[in-house]
Amino acid sequence: MKIEPGLTDDHLFKLIGGRIAALRLAQNLTQQQLAAQAGLGLRTVQRLELGADTQLSGFVRVCRVLGLIERFDALLPEPTISPIAQLKLKGKQRQRATGTSNKKLTAKEPKKWAWGEPS
Repeated sequence: MKIEPGLTDDHLFKLIGGRIAALRLAQNLTQQQLAAQAGLGLRTVQRLELGADTQLSGFVRVCRVLGLIERFDALLPEPTISPIAQLKLKGKQRQRATGTSNKKLTAKEPKKWAWGEPS
């Protein structure tokens, strides 16, 4: 099944867990062997393959053993900054986001008309 944005979190976890299990089997590793190589407990690997909620560190360790770390760059590419923004920052690294203004998000309400005012 293809991973799509409309999937629920639980469905996505189960799908990722199933793919990890398939990759483990393709490399002819038992869950115990994968757990030992990743420095994790057997139950953590089992929960990960079932799509249960686990810590990110366990996921990263399993991905490292399965040779998937290189693919993280495609998943989370390094953000690029435009040349104009680089000039504005003058070599400094951006530290904060400004957020969005509520004025931009809401439609302008029409001004109430009163007697004696021009239309």
